[in-house]
Amino acid sequence: MDTFALIVTVAVALFFTYTNGFHDSANAIATSVSTRALTPRAALAMAAVMNLAGAFLGSGVAKTVSEGLIETPQGSKGMGILFAALVGAIVWNLVTWYFGLPSSSSHALFGGMVGAALAGGTDVLWSGVLDKVIIPMFLSPVVGLIVGYLMMTAIMWLFRRSNPHKAKRGFRIAQTVSAAGMALGHGLQDAQKTMGVVVLALVISGNATFEDPIPVWVKLVCAMMLSLGTYAGGWRIMRTLGRKIIELDPPQGFAAETTGASIMFTTAFLFKAPISTTHVITSAIMGVGATKRVNAVRWGVAKNIVLGWFITMPAAALVAAAAFGIVDLVAL
Repeated sequence: MDTFALIVTVAVALFFTYTNGFHDSANAIATSVSTRALTPRAALAMAAVMNLAGAFLGSGVAKTVSEGLIETPQGSKGMGILFAALVGAIVWNLVTWYFGLPSSSSHALFGGMVGAALAGGTDVLWSGVLDKVIIPMFLSPVVGLIVGYLMMTAIMWLFRRSNPHKAKRGFRIAQTVSAAGMALGHGLQDAQKTMGVVVLALVISGNATFEDPIPVWVKLVCAMMLSLGTYAGGWRIMRTLGRKIIELDPPQGFAAETTGASIMFTTAFLFKAPISTTHVITSAIMGVGATKRVNAVRWGVAKNIVLGWFITMPAAALVAAAAFGIVDLVAL
């Protein structure tokens, strides 16, 4: 029974990674597709490959997710808590995907973990949640907005005397690199989050300890499921990011993607903080767009997106708590 529970939980974790991939594929490629720097399928294929590569670049974020947010629950109840947390995250991913709202898969997972832990009587490490989730949740969009604005301002100043058509053609080519950087950062961040959950499941089942290195098979299957999900594509969310916030041109797309990628790499390697790629790229697009003129950004759409950010964690927590109640009633 314990082995069966482990297999089911790992399978659900991998399905969450798949939903994460198609939910967040827009983060990496929406700007490149909307500026016609890349065709949709070429962009998705590139993003899938770079997601796969990014998953092998580090393990700091995985360690934060597995050890830093909730106390390690024990036994079959612990596995039930982890299962319920993943169900909460998956349900919220699918709801926001259906409505085309680029909410954060990361915060859906964290909300699910907190909600299931509270419902299952496991302690939440509130200091870890505050330091690694809440503070980055508020800081990363602000940083993305400011850095995106400054990046675009610098590009406009540096290329102020350039031929506009030649400059756009050059930035369209450069966007293939910046989009690859975004996808690499997405793999670095988001594949590790599921790795952390799988490691936690292995620890609960007694098949690993936190001192052990992350097994290669865990890295591989998490990376592959994220890549498969990415290639499946999230067209509804891509339209929101690529067109509805602001119409981007190639220099703006390059600035937004470069901003997003640099923030993701910095937070993963320096702070080991699992930030939301959705928050970062959306705020970077807003910052870049504001250099055109402030009212060029469709702030009404932006407001709905930000509202989604705030309700993601509590909504996923409530779903996860309800899922744990059902699991507790049926199986525990």
